[in-house]
Amino acid sequence: MELWRLTIHEARDLLRKGEITSEALTTAFLERIDAVEEITHAYLTVCREEVLAEAQEADRRIQRGEEAPLLGIPLAIKDVICTKGVRTTCGSRILGNFIPPYDATVMQRLKAAGALLLGKTNMDEFAMGSSTENSAYGVTRNPWNPETIPGGSSGGSAAAVAADECTAALGTDTGGSIRQPAACCGIVGLKPTYGRVSRYGLVAFASSLDQIGPMTKDVEDAALLLQVIAGRDPRDSTSVDLPVPDFTRALGQGVEGIRIGIPKEYFVSGIDPEVEEAVWRGIKLLADLGASYEEISLPHTEYAVATYYILATAEASSNLARYDGVKYGYRTPQATNLLDMYRKTRAEGFGAEVKRRIMLGTYALSSGYYEAYYRKGQQVRTLIKEDFDQAFTRYDVIITPTAPTPAFRLGEKVDDPLQMYLSDIFTIPVNLAGIPGISIPCGFSRSGLPIGFQIIGKPFAEEMILRVAHAFEQHTDYHRKRPPL
Repeated sequence: MELWRLTIHEARDLLRKGEITSEALTTAFLERIDAVEEITHAYLTVCREEVLAEAQEADRRIQRGEEAPLLGIPLAIKDVICTKGVRTTCGSRILGNFIPPYDATVMQRLKAAGALLLGKTNMDEFAMGSSTENSAYGVTRNPWNPETIPGGSSGGSAAAVAADECTAALGTDTGGSIRQPAACCGIVGLKPTYGRVSRYGLVAFASSLDQIGPMTKDVEDAALLLQVIAGRDPRDSTSVDLPVPDFTRALGQGVEGIRIGIPKEYFVSGIDPEVEEAVWRGIKLLADLGASYEEISLPHTEYAVATYYILATAEASSNLARYDGVKYGYRTPQATNLLDMYRKTRAEGFGAEVKRRIMLGTYALSSGYYEAYYRKGQQVRTLIKEDFDQAFTRYDVIITPTAPTPAFRLGEKVDDPLQMYLSDIFTIPVNLAGIPGISIPCGFSRSGLPIGFQIIGKPFAEEMILRVAHAFEQHTDYHRKRPPL
């Protein structure tokens, strides 16, 4: 048995039955990392000795009859989430040697559930990017074709899951950074409702948009992982005090009677014909299973990308002001005075894309432009949210492509930021509205690259999107396919 192929629920069942050990499972993943990491470069840090010690302790707990939802399961974590005693770089030189003194809330919850930390995954610097080409530590490659991007900014997590270098991973999603790489790598990626999962210990990019979520090999694993990390956290004032349902109970209920809205604005010129064909094939499959669908309009969709790149960059310019070489992180060794130290530290520590977004955001917030840009962006954000609110009075879910094209070639868009930004055109509105969305694989291009299918739900209706995603998955085998590494 190739243990590294196991999902969370498969590994958990075998561990409980005593048919495998956590140490054997963890060793299998470490060996898999050794075998394919040269191709993928999914990890920035591998916690080799620590995770084996944790696995041995998990085996002792299992032998004592202890139970926990993820006991003995090795996971990967995006390198933007604080992990006590383990380097957390955010893919940036400026945090190259930063070792957090505390765990993020999601890490505390994973550890309490018995999960093991395999390592930290590569990412676009400070989660700013759609291709994981903006990391200060090298590009991550798509396991399906190493000449193509894995998506971003959670490209390391997506590649690690797709290449079976972990059972599952956590990513973060500010404008599509879980769902778009999930689509590129042929895995499941779930962005929860804003406020469903605590952001405490998540290094901030855009605080009103960031959300942590699961990246998994199938929908059941996404439900299991969300179950553990969701819930109110008093240390995060934006986390919502709502009961966390049993997400796995929604699985297996089918889609009989489910009403689906198909927004015409998401099927426009510029979308890859193979993507459009695969998504429509998926919609018709759900209709065959008992759902109904109608074309709808989300009229403010065309303004979403422009709105996002005003609001997100404005928040980034504020959040990233703390990286100044004073308290932690990189400090230039050559400075003549304090102001010179600030300038050189930030010039040397930040990459080009991060600088670009800081400048955009600072401009949007500057005197004389705040009303014209930031305030207007907030008003348009409200209109985008109202489009979704209106649609959800009649429909249970909305279905769209996750990305307009399959994974593009490495280097193809690095010199054209606007083309790169349009990679997230179908995911950004979901973040602006603060609602949940999931990407599941729905086919492959003729060149063998995965295609993603996005299911969007009402606020805190993760059960519904998981239910629809699971029904689709039960009648297809795209999630079972693995890249030929």
